[in-house]
Amino acid sequence: MILAHDNPFSTDRVLRERYRLSESEWSRLREKLSYHCGRGALVGPKGSGKTTLLEDFRVRLSHPGRRITQIRLSTEAPRLPHVFNETFFAKLDQNDAILLDGAEQLSWLKWFWFRWQTRHAGFVIVTTHRANRLPLLHRCSTTPMLLRALVRSLGEDLPLTEATILHRRHRGNIREALHELYDRHAENDAATLSIPTDLV
Repeated sequence: MILAHDNPFSTDRVLRERYRLSESEWSRLREKLSYHCGRGALVGPKGSGKTTLLEDFRVRLSHPGRRITQIRLSTEAPRLPHVFNETFFAKLDQNDAILLDGAEQLSWLKWFWFRWQTRHAGFVIVTTHRANRLPLLHRCSTTPMLLRALVRSLGEDLPLTEATILHRRHRGNIREALHELYDRHAENDAATLSIPTDLV
């Protein structure tokens, strides 16, 4: 029996891959964040690594006494959960870091309300599709070479020509490209199992 987690492109394996920034790039991000008073946006299209980079920011911001709150919005859940109300925001101070994934889901009215309510927090970092909500910290983008490198780190090989075709087909969405590779691998495993043993 073939288990899902045996697939090299399974979700748990893919999620272990981190956003690829050098220490010098991280230093520049910290400088930008400081320059913009702890406010900034990670910008890019779907599947470009914004969520992963935001998660890495959470690790980098971890500090004794600092409270980090991560909020995730999506097309399925576009509203702030009820726990994030005026009572919650009234308690924020410089020891708080608010990480909002999916800021584009908020209407402009809701966004201005959120920005006002988080004005006392030490850090506010968001992900969004366009650079129009907070100062740009980093623009996330992908390439066929990045897709190929990720596949290699997952223990598989992907020729650059195939990586280019796959990258183009999914319009740069690495997440969807890896989903396709997961399905391909699962289909190949199923086909192998279906071969009669007397023909092997």
